[in-house]
Amino acid sequence: MLKINNLHAKVEDKEILKGIDLDIKAGEIHAIMGPNGSGKSTLASVIAGKEDYEITKGEILYNNDSIDELSAEERAHKGIFMSFQYPIEIPGVTITNFIKTAINETRKARGEKEMPANQMLKLLREKCSMLEIDRKFLSRSINDGFSGGEKKRNEIFQMAMLEPTLSILDETDSGLDIDALKIVASGVNKLKTKSNATVVITHYQRLLDYIIPDYVHVLFDGKIVKSGNKNLAIELEKKGYDWIKEEINN
Repeated sequence: MLKINNLHAKVEDKEILKGIDLDIKAGEIHAIMGPNGSGKSTLASVIAGKEDYEITKGEILYNNDSIDELSAEERAHKGIFMSFQYPIEIPGVTITNFIKTAINETRKARGEKEMPANQMLKLLREKCSMLEIDRKFLSRSINDGFSGGEKKRNEIFQMAMLEPTLSILDETDSGLDIDALKIVASGVNKLKTKSNATVVITHYQRLLDYIIPDYVHVLFDGKIVKSGNKNLAIELEKKGYDWIKEEINN
């Protein structure tokens, strides 16, 4: 599904990614861990197509097609979804209207007609039921006055409605209490299928107690320096990142 080959990227004049190789298949969950400044959020932003970042070498293939030249919007239409560490507030725009617009813009980009109102309503109800969301929640303005947990619930709901094939959760657990953490994890687990994939970017192992990754990768100084299964995350929790530095230096 997603294949990254020798990816180098910079922001302004500073090189952040220094040769990333990553292969993500449908049905998989990959966790990317690493200390502050290692390049985790940069990697997420480059995959999603944020304009601040420039690819200087390598390529990103999505379903065997290069997406290096596509805008963030075009990548979203192809099925790439990114949840942000700090979701923005949009007063006056309800969650329902935002979702309707996003879905219909994607359908338009694919040459399809707008989703009929009755079908949209049915989908809204189905996803609310799946994620145990009160439908009154949908009439609220996007993230306006939301708690941290409500913001994350909103993002998971957007993910459910848009049905992306690749979801990138960029430090979505940052600052969350245990209840909000469980909301995020439960949503991700319920939405996992054999035809989609998820990338979870996190500092801490605690999120991976609830979202079980197929692979864990350690990003350090712009490179993936170690990969393994969930046990690698547990080891990082016990030892920190210093032992990774020692392995690299030796």
